[in-house]
Amino acid sequence: MTSTTAQQQQQQQQEATTFRQPPYNPIINAANARPVLANEQPPTNPHIFLARPWFGALLFENVTSDARDHCANERTFLSWLRLAMYLGVVAIAIIISFHFQTPPTGLERRMALPLGIVFWLLSLTCLVTGFANYIRTVRKYSQQAALVQSGWKTQVMFTVVGTVILASCVLFLATDAKTRSR
Repeated sequence: MTSTTAQQQQQQQQEATTFRQPPYNPIINAANARPVLANEQPPTNPHIFLARPWFGALLFENVTSDARDHCANERTFLSWLRLAMYLGVVAIAIIISFHFQTPPTGLERRMALPLGIVFWLLSLTCLVTGFANYIRTVRKYSQQAALVQSGWKTQVMFTVVGTVILASCVLFLATDAKTRSR
């Protein structure tokens, strides 16, 4: 009788520790993939995003302030994405209609494409930087490693974006002053 009770307890404990597949929901889990438990990844595959199944949700054990940190990381990525979209919209606007006078001057036509390409490249760079930061942070969370969010790459990126925006504003003001004096 004690061996049966021990076996039943062991079976209940095993059922509690194994993850049950939730019912298929095409809105939440379109690929019908099992979730990836981040803390149970083998050390041979240190990169959490390369763990199989590839389309499974990443599940982290919520210890201390992990949930808050993950949400902050997602908000940071969304801020990078928003900045990239703004820069992309500015790039397209500059390429399509960069002129102060109704018929654009030759200087405005010559400046539109290079300036638009600069903003488009900054947009892509912000997108890549934000995504790389997000991936690196999630990987460190899965390894339970301490990290500092702001690094020199982020500071350099913001310095470059700020400098280009400031230089463009000065360029726009100088171009507008030249076209008004004529």
